[in-house]
Amino acid sequence: MDAASVPTLDEFLSAAREWLIANVPSRPPRGRLVWGKGTDKVSLFRDSSPEQERAQLDEVLAWQRTKFDAGYGAISYPVEYGGAGLPRSYDSAFRRLERGFAIPPVADAASISLEIEAPSILELGTDEQKRRWLAPMRRGDLLCCQLFSEPGAGSDLGSIALRAVRDGDDWVLDGQKVWTSGAQFAHLGYAICRTDRDADRRSAFTAIVVPMDAPGVTVRPLRQMTGGACFNEVFFDGVRVPDANRVGEVGSGWHAMMVTLAFERASAAEGGGGAGPDLLGRLIMTAQHQGLAGEPQVRQALADLYARNRMRSWTGQRAAAKARAGVPGPEGSISKLTMTRWLQSVSDLATTMLGPSLVADTGEWGTYAWSELVCTIPGVRLGGGTDEIQKNTIAERALGLPREPRATGGATV
Repeated sequence: MDAASVPTLDEFLSAAREWLIANVPSRPPRGRLVWGKGTDKVSLFRDSSPEQERAQLDEVLAWQRTKFDAGYGAISYPVEYGGAGLPRSYDSAFRRLERGFAIPPVADAASISLEIEAPSILELGTDEQKRRWLAPMRRGDLLCCQLFSEPGAGSDLGSIALRAVRDGDDWVLDGQKVWTSGAQFAHLGYAICRTDRDADRRSAFTAIVVPMDAPGVTVRPLRQMTGGACFNEVFFDGVRVPDANRVGEVGSGWHAMMVTLAFERASAAEGGGGAGPDLLGRLIMTAQHQGLAGEPQVRQALADLYARNRMRSWTGQRAAAKARAGVPGPEGSISKLTMTRWLQSVSDLATTMLGPSLVADTGEWGTYAWSELVCTIPGVRLGGGTDEIQKNTIAERALGLPREPRATGGATV
């Protein structure tokens, strides 16, 4: 886009606000929490049925298509790949504006495709791949899941074992991936495969985009402690994928992983975990109901959570601002770690205050409901890189400390 034709940020936001007002209602103010009123559900993961998941995803994708067709679905993407060609700051400003309206809630299958895989392909893909995939992905017509973790390679992605063997113009894939969000809905999978058994981690892997309906791909749901099945395990049995779907050079998969994980952590920083229930407000209400609001230790814990929540928000804003300059850096790890540690403290305080009421469903409103959040926290601390891995990233890439010793052939990210 010619610099002379780029609207100022104020002009862009004014037009965007008018368009949002014409297309979606404003978000009603958050109502005052009242004990016993409304739902007492406290969870960060959904336990919807497959039919409900599909309906929620369809609602999100319909909104994404509406935005895309109006020029707001790929704001910072180049025009030749379906975007508006505007600066990244315009994209972030639109997201902040959009949150004031009653848009559909986040659906993992859509957010992974839009905020993690599409930026990775924009950064790493060939011109042909970008032209083939990016516009459909940003419009929501094409969903792409992330195929990284394996039963023997969670944080230790240097142990990835999914094999891809070259056969003429194809790659033949055999192996398994696990904890794959949205795989049951995805059209494509962004997979990291081992293409060299003997090379070290920096040249042993290759990124390949796999059609999820290819013969030999099997997706099976995994049941969570909370009862839902947001995640999947994916099996590959002689799956043939054309070399045209290879992202980057053969052996550059480690770099591709680092780029994608940076976008994943930046996405967490942008969202900040703030789309869920008012956890602090619910904790205060629970303390009052349990007669503990006057206890010095509980009061101190609540005050500490309030202060850390404010700092967490500022940290997330700084990480998101840094990410606008290009491929995100280690700031996303700082934001992700502060978020998970804060959520763990929320879980710990709820557990302390409720005691047996947390594990025995007596039918009382607002007590046993906290058990779903408590069961959710381990998954939050693992997804997108464990807390321990985030600490390594912060130490090595932000603070410049010496790298942690690693066993030969292994690697953590």
